[in-house]
Amino acid sequence: MPTDVILAENSLFSLGIHGETPMGSERMEMRKRQMSVQQESMAVGTAPTQQDPNQSQNQGQNQGNQNQGNQNQANQNQANQRGNNACCFCWCCCCSCSWNEEREERNRRASYDLKAEGTADCEDSPPPTLEEVRSWAQSFDRLMSCAAGRVAFRLFLCTEFSEENMLFWLACEEFTKETNKTSIEEKARVIYEDYISILSPKEVSLDSRVREVINKNMLEPSSQTFVDAQVQIYTLMQRDSYPRYMNSPAYKNLLNSLSEQAPES
Repeated sequence: MPTDVILAENSLFSLGIHGETPMGSERMEMRKRQMSVQQESMAVGTAPTQQDPNQSQNQGQNQGNQNQGNQNQANQNQANQRGNNACCFCWCCCCSCSWNEEREERNRRASYDLKAEGTADCEDSPPPTLEEVRSWAQSFDRLMSCAAGRVAFRLFLCTEFSEENMLFWLACEEFTKETNKTSIEEKARVIYEDYISILSPKEVSLDSRVREVINKNMLEPSSQTFVDAQVQIYTLMQRDSYPRYMNSPAYKNLLNSLSEQAPES
């Protein structure tokens, strides 16, 4: 065997003993390491990050507050839409109409003024004299033309649960004296709601013809809107309640009391 061949084999054998690898093996080893590093980088990039529990809770609260704010805004928009779509006024008061605050305030003021005016005679009337009480028996007109007579008759109607007839008549008396257009419209509505509406606990008894006339008059209220109704209630009290009052203990006791006081005065 040639000497140079023997030297080459010994050199390769010594390299294998010392653990060195050929050039091709080093390249493969480097490729494996690069692939391993790339796989680790990809694993780190795709791994889910752990979130702080407190941060998650805060995000949940913020989301809840945002949802609540959106809901409140939606409710406000809906309320505004209902206000814009309020139904029109209905004189018969048979529907659930919605009134604005200004109209409600005017109605309360008109109602208060009307009641104060309607009860003025009752509150300020002096005690009746014997002659006045005797004149009441002559006619219903004499009774109703006397302030003290209206007070006494109204008290009697309370015992018969028909006081609304006198209250309605008094309200109409004051209403016919009104000249201001705005006041006429407001008071007409109050009278209608208090005594004409079928929903009112103080509804007076009127026939269908008179109710139809009132409903037409309410389209353009005037001081004569309730004239027919006032006449009908007046006639009802004259034919029904007045005779009973003349025969009642209330009238007889008042007459006897004044008669006994007459000689002393």
